[in-house]
Amino acid sequence: MLHLVIANKAYSSWSLRPWMLMTALGIPFEETVIAMYQPDTKARMLSFGPTGKCPVLVDGDVTVWESLAIVEYLAETFPDKAVWPRDAKARAHARAIASEMHAGFQGLRQACPMNLTKRFKTPALTDQIKADVARLEAMWAGARARFGSGGPFLLGAFSAADAMFAPVVTRLDTYQIPVSPETRAYMDTVLGHPAFVLWRTQAAQETWKIEHYEDGHTPA
Repeated sequence: MLHLVIANKAYSSWSLRPWMLMTALGIPFEETVIAMYQPDTKARMLSFGPTGKCPVLVDGDVTVWESLAIVEYLAETFPDKAVWPRDAKARAHARAIASEMHAGFQGLRQACPMNLTKRFKTPALTDQIKADVARLEAMWAGARARFGSGGPFLLGAFSAADAMFAPVVTRLDTYQIPVSPETRAYMDTVLGHPAFVLWRTQAAQETWKIEHYEDGHTPA
């Protein structure tokens, strides 16, 4: 069986992506959760993958790290699961926006770390955060307008693109960042997906706390 190694569900945005995708698509796997910022964290993570970070997917003698690489491995291994959209144009679009998410939005990501344990008042919105939010909204609206007629997700049906954006959806929600009604509707679709609801439920049961993730933020 596939083995997915992840970090804390309350805080690990990278881990959420493959976990949500595999859970949503019914791909069976076993998981190991390694808490971040513990004395043995690095050593434990290095025992599974070469970077000492999570997530890592282990499939027999195959080890895949980095969330987007894991997604592509799943797409090749489970072609019947529609990890990406079936339509070639929609699939190309989905891969492009997922790659942009993987590499970008540093302002928003650094200022507002994923935290499923609290809800905060809206922070001061720097020009970089505003630009990141504007780009997200434009990207989501563009995908929905062009490919979203078949359902409520970015490309209609749930796909890897939605899993890739799930952590930033939580950031916009946790920090109550103002967005358009259309953006909010998409956010609610992701936050209401059964796979995400399960992840959040399990995150709430964790006992680990990362205090510095709350620095500079005021609880709502």
